[in-house]
Amino acid sequence: MDAGEIARACADAMWAEDSASKGLGMQLISVEPGRSTLAMTITDRMVNGHNIAHGGFIFTLADSAFAFACNTYNQRTVAQHCAVTFLAAGRLGDRLIARGVERHRAGRSGIYDITVTREDGTVIAEFRGHSRTIEGALLPAQKA
Repeated sequence: MDAGEIARACADAMWAEDSASKGLGMQLISVEPGRSTLAMTITDRMVNGHNIAHGGFIFTLADSAFAFACNTYNQRTVAQHCAVTFLAAGRLGDRLIARGVERHRAGRSGIYDITVTREDGTVIAEFRGHSRTIEGALLPAQKA
């Protein structure tokens, strides 16, 4: 398999077990080495007392995009540290799109930036995740 096929196979393996992302109605739009795009529509169960999208749901969408971007190399990778800056409010019915991009990867560590936008391009949040590779692979070993 080439790098793109490995990235997609890793995403498929993770998606099959990702009850959290699927349970929130997220969609895995695309994945390639070090990159991912996920989308989620804000439902009535995701708005807070200000009648805007609860930040935790926006963070979760970004975190899922981070997870899919940093797990594209068939090495199990988890979050070591994450931070989010909210820039605009999400609203009921908004379809949010999270695009994750690898900024740096060396050894067992990586840095990923995820931008969450509305479909019209309005930036809702910027998220930075630091990853840590742990033991294990996502895909079964290939037979020679």
